[in-house]
Amino acid sequence: MNETNNKDINFEVSIKRLDEISASLERENVSLEDALTLYEEGVKLVRICNEQLESAERKIKLLKMSPDGEMIEEDLISAKEAE
Repeated sequence: MNETNNKDINFEVSIKRLDEISASLERENVSLEDALTLYEEGVKLVRICNEQLESAERKIKLLKMSPDGEMIEEDLISAKEAE
């Protein structure tokens, strides 16, 4: 996989590639060298996907009802940290 900006890699494409890597690693006829190369690619893709998910979570707002009945917005990250 080419080195590229993480924002340039589509999340869904990354997940599909991870599925392909997983299937390849499950086959018994993969050489150790090929398996290590696939594993390294998979690790990079997992990191990229995690970064993209964290970025999406930072953008998500929760709508809550305040005690006085008003709707208020709260960041998803703030709500998770409060738990």
